[in-house]
Order: sequence, then structure tokens, then C-alpha cells
Amino acid sequence: MKVLMLSSDYFEDAELLVPYYRLKEEGIPVEIASDKSGTIIGKHGYEVTVDGRLSEITPEDYDALLLPGGKAPAALRAESSALAIVKIFMQHRRPVAAICHGPQILITAGVLRDRRATCYRAVADEMRLAGAHYEDREVVVDGNLVTSRQPADLPAFMREFMKLLKNKVSR
Repeated sequence: MKVLMLSSDYFEDAELLVPYYRLKEEGIPVEIASDKSGTIIGKHGYEVTVDGRLSEITPEDYDALLLPGGKAPAALRAESSALAIVKIFMQHRRPVAAICHGPQILITAGVLRDRRATCYRAVADEMRLAGAHYEDREVVVDGNLVTSRQPADLPAFMREFMKLLKNKVSR
């Protein structure tokens, strides 16, 4: 089991760090890919080392995908390699989790039509326009997809994502 996180500068610190360390706590390897090398810096100044550039990622090497929020998704949704990675995970029905603005990458990748999902309230109209069934709840699970609205939803978000990962392992 290995999880890939996609992020960039100005990520929402809690939305990247809480899942990162929660997964590590369970012994699950996590790698961070970005549109840049070296380190990325969160909205609140936390620095995180990037394991690889988006263009270097082979999605088949990972079992699940996590998309933190903040301002990073606005940059990543302009990256064709990020969109390609998302499409592969969704097409192969591997676990995908996105929180806050993270679903913007899913919207741009065109993978939310007829899916139930949630996001930060400022993104809700865009999500609806993409054909998703928006629900204003702390966590929404639709098959392989887990979405949440904001940092306060992290406990529910991670609980449901961990369930998906455990179900994948037990199959």
C-alpha cells in the first residue's frame, strides 16, 4: 500500500500534514508530488519536501491518491500531468480523497459528473456545474471517492479514507 499526495505552494497546512502523518502512523508510505522540486510551502509557513515532480510520477506505483486543499489546487489544475494522474486513479477506481479546494483538480479533470461530493463552500457552484451532486456535509463517500469541506472535517475525512484503504487491502 502506497499513497500519493499532489500539492504545491500555498497548500492548507493541516489538510496536507494531518493526512500525511496519520497515514505514516499506520505504516503506510506516502509520497508527495508537485509541479516543482525541492520543498513546497504551506499557507501558514510549513515546508514539506517533495518526493518527485508530477511529470515523473507513474500512477501505477500507487494504490491511493490524496488531494489537500488551500491555494495549491488552483496551480495543479493547470498541470496536464496532474489531471492525467487523477483520471487514471478514477478510471481504475482506486481510492481518491480530496478536501477543501482539492476537488478543483477533480473538476478540471472532468471526473465528477454524476458523482456525490463535497468541497469548500466557495467551490460548490463550480462542482455543481461540473455535473456533481454537491452535498454540504463534513464527508461524502461515493464509491472510491472521499471528499470533505474544510480542516474541521479532517477527523471524518481521514476516518472514511482509512476505511477505503483497509477495504482495498482486504480484497
